[in-house]
Amino acid sequence: MRHKVILVLVDGLSARVAHGMGYLAALVAAGQGSHHRLACELPSLSRPLYECLLTGASPLQSGITHNGVSRLSSQISLFHLATRQGRRTAAAAYYWVSELYNVSPWQEHHRFTHDDTLPIQHGLFYWDDAYPDSHLLADAEALRTRHDPDFLLVHPMGVDDAGHRFGLDSPEYRNRARKMDTLLAGVLPHWLAAGYQVVVTADHGMNGDRTHGGTLDEERQVPLWLLGAAFDHGAPERAIAQTSLCGLLADLMGLEHDKAALPWLLAGEGR
Repeated sequence: MRHKVILVLVDGLSARVAHGMGYLAALVAAGQGSHHRLACELPSLSRPLYECLLTGASPLQSGITHNGVSRLSSQISLFHLATRQGRRTAAAAYYWVSELYNVSPWQEHHRFTHDDTLPIQHGLFYWDDAYPDSHLLADAEALRTRHDPDFLLVHPMGVDDAGHRFGLDSPEYRNRARKMDTLLAGVLPHWLAAGYQVVVTADHGMNGDRTHGGTLDEERQVPLWLLGAAFDHGAPERAIAQTSLCGLLADLMGLEHDKAALPWLLAGEGR
């Protein structure tokens, strides 16, 4: 089946605080979503894991092994697969995503992107880590309603920013995650009603030293929620490889690909 897909990448959201996101938990309890565990690849850093989620390649495979590797990706991303097969793509995301798949080095005039020849055809990109999550979700809704993308990346940074400022065990970090849950409660019903299959996850977690990058559980363990009729919400909760999410999204979109995938997570109509 061919579905439209939204990937919500909540930057820096550790599984340790995900239990505080009550709206997402309510969807799972009502049988309208499912939750799984995911251990991020190493190193547990943002740019390497954006690449992992969007291409299926581990940091060692991609060569994007730290945040200072500033260049276009050498891998085939979900954006590439989609546009090459006639689908529309969009992203409301941190500028590193544009720098990986559209243009490098990135400059501020690339903030607004509308170019059908690029892998990310429609983009609203930001560069300030304190960019409000509410504004980012408004950017995403503008892209969705104006361009009707088949694949939309939504990438808020507020949770990660709070973690770097205050640390894993701070009320500021936990409350930023709760605020993200509330913001998602305002948009998810519209996305699901429009027929989108929605995946909510994180690139990495956070530790008590106000950073990440290593092997601690709180740095590596992140949540994964699957929302929409194409998923088998009766599948048992289990650990999932971060390298397989790109293939899962490609399968949802009905794209031809050679990525590792997770067909057991899809309902009959989703296959």
